[in-house]
Amino acid sequence: QVQLVESGGGLVQAGGSLRLSCAFSGRTFRNFMLGWFRQSPEKEREFVAVFSWTGAATDYADSVKGRFTLSRGDTRNTVYLQMDSLKPEDAAVYYCAAGHGVAAVTNRGMYPYWGRGTQVTVSS
Repeated sequence: QVQLVESGGGLVQAGGSLRLSCAFSGRTFRNFMLGWFRQSPEKEREFVAVFSWTGAATDYADSVKGRFTLSRGDTRNTVYLQMDSLKPEDAAVYYCAAGHGVAAVTNRGMYPYWGRGTQVTVSS
């Protein structure tokens, strides 16, 4: 099993920044992808960003391109999502997810492992 724990959420004003962290542990695979998804009360869970652990492929939702950036931590088991120029519509619970493969897949159904999420609130 893979365990994923998100942190870094909070309250920020519109235009501000937050950095989310995803720490993962347990069984890991040679080729896997790590993604971020988000869900607000009025929407289904939606794709935000993903990269394959080899770093060969990265993808972002159009709504966050140019504002959000994925990066790896200094240790192999941490991933960050830097969120800049936040907007009220970015407010949601953000989830880290892991799945098997080398591609950067945006379909949440391809991710069997999920964290419990971290709340991001953006005030206008």
